[in-house]
Amino acid sequence: MPVFTEYSAASRELRVLPSFAPPLPRLSPKHTQDGQEKYEVVIVGAGPAGLMLELLLARYGLSDESLLCIDAKPSTLKSGQADGLQPRTLEVLKSLGLADEILTEGCQMWEVAFWNPSDNKEKIIERTSIVPDVAVPARYPHEVTIHQGRIERILETDLLRYSKRGVLRNSKLISVKLDEATDPEFPVLAEIEVNGQPKTIRSKHLVGADGAHSVVRRCMGLKLEGETTDHIWGVVDLVVDTDFPDIRRRCAIHSPATSVMVIPRERIATGDYLTRLYVQVPGVVNHSDQSVSSNSARDDARERRKQVTLEGIFQHAAEAFKPYYIRPKADGAVDWWAAYQIGQRVSSRFTVKDSKGVDRVFIVGDACHTHSPKAGQGMNVSMMDSYNLAWKLAYSINGLTVDSAVPGKPDAVVDTYHTERHTIAQELISFDKAFSSMFSGKIGAAEGLSHEQFLEVFSTGNGFTSGCGIEYPENLTVQKTFENDDQNPIVGTDFLSGTLRPGRRLLNVKVKRHADGCPRDLQDDFPSTGRFRVLCLTSSDLLDPQGTSAQTLTTISSSLLPRFPPSLIEQVVVHPRLERSFEWKDLPVAVKQHSEMRFYSGYEIDDVYGIYGVDSAKGGLAVVRPDGYVGVTARLDDLGRVERYLESCLRTV
Repeated sequence: MPVFTEYSAASRELRVLPSFAPPLPRLSPKHTQDGQEKYEVVIVGAGPAGLMLELLLARYGLSDESLLCIDAKPSTLKSGQADGLQPRTLEVLKSLGLADEILTEGCQMWEVAFWNPSDNKEKIIERTSIVPDVAVPARYPHEVTIHQGRIERILETDLLRYSKRGVLRNSKLISVKLDEATDPEFPVLAEIEVNGQPKTIRSKHLVGADGAHSVVRRCMGLKLEGETTDHIWGVVDLVVDTDFPDIRRRCAIHSPATSVMVIPRERIATGDYLTRLYVQVPGVVNHSDQSVSSNSARDDARERRKQVTLEGIFQHAAEAFKPYYIRPKADGAVDWWAAYQIGQRVSSRFTVKDSKGVDRVFIVGDACHTHSPKAGQGMNVSMMDSYNLAWKLAYSINGLTVDSAVPGKPDAVVDTYHTERHTIAQELISFDKAFSSMFSGKIGAAEGLSHEQFLEVFSTGNGFTSGCGIEYPENLTVQKTFENDDQNPIVGTDFLSGTLRPGRRLLNVKVKRHADGCPRDLQDDFPSTGRFRVLCLTSSDLLDPQGTSAQTLTTISSSLLPRFPPSLIEQVVVHPRLERSFEWKDLPVAVKQHSEMRFYSGYEIDDVYGIYGVDSAKGGLAVVRPDGYVGVTARLDDLGRVERYLESCLRTV
């Protein structure tokens, strides 16, 4: 047995703990409880949107004394509700380190089969095409279906790494109002019940993630505006017994009898696989065109939904699948079912301001927009609302934005939450109206709707439904315009395929790391830790000490990064094919100093410069926001544009 003398650092325990990212720096005074229960942020609702927001704020450094999330339910969801995750949502979950179980255990949908009426009357229906489920470039070119309750459990389990309290359950919101006169710093006054006991709490900000029947929205006088269509649908989760050949593919079935969408689901503990069926229910349609704001319309819709039964759903499904059979596999095979009416509604405002113009109350998810479930957007768009809001709210609370330096001043960065997410919600409503209307129609010359038309709507909407084609409008944090065209370093307009565009997410590319030769996904250097990143695509002159690349990298290190709070901005560097091999000593010192493990070859695996639309002879710069969206692009020699952008968003030190 060897004999040795052992020494260890006092911080040795850190070696066996998970890799926690450090919290955001804080320039504002730290919040502490002083007797009266006050919080910087209160979240109402612990569905996917609420949990995503609480998890992000906790990761960014808000403590249990500063952050509270309440939910009326005693636990996470057990059955029903949402089940699909889109490629962009998977990218975000990967950036949080939460995608592995979902990708492994969920059902991956790679293809969509379309079934339509057959000219052969004996066949009744036939498969007319199979197309990719995701037709745009994405790190995960597929959807994943997995139960919403499982997503909530994954988020909540990770939350408990950062919060001792987690979600305060069995707690419901009774009312909320703005009360600036009593306490202008904590003007949001909420009445809640915790285990049946009334309590009053105050907060600087309150976020309603409490669903389509949001108490927060109602108390704030906000309304969902829109219309509900005539079509009634039934949805059922079950283990099926069928000879239908595409039951494990996502399917759109237009039969002479009715329309059905098939969503394959995950394997459950019994070893069986779930299937979700969306079945249009004929015969309970009111053909009058009434707005959902009408009480009579709401009452009529409720009565018609009551006519839908589980037996009726199965009967219509059986007719739609003919000549194939479909039925529950055994007694107890049905997990959940419901009836719903397709409706598209959106609130005119996603925030409520106080008398000084400060955003105090926010709504996210179903609280601010509702739509049909068949485009697979509900849980995804809801979580992305929170993903957009979280970093902006955290920056403002921590005193990291320009406006947060002045107490009580409206924060222009926080204002962009409504600008960006309301734009996306309106686009969602427009797409969902077209898609749902066509899906509820019949295919055939007599009906005036062809399979080709339906397929076109599905395909052209793929960039939106996948989340990969989302583009935010120009605002303080998204700067697209140039005074002159020659200032734009980006060539091309194929933004879906990765061409850099402010307002769009940074597409993942495969790169090879210089330090250790490791092949790597570039998105892994843009994790959800609340940091801005400067992506420096150096030019072919990188090895020239007097070249543009070296001068820019040196200036970033010596002048740009020190002007902002420490650790708030990170640097990622990519190089094109160079004239010779090189070592660290051949590179500007700033590369190893700030990007030793974030310095990559941009040509040995993927053609990064070609994908991003950057001339390797000229290079380029891009600032990527904490949520992975490009904020601004600039020429490699135009660091001033990058600096002006960051100064407009961030407080300098």
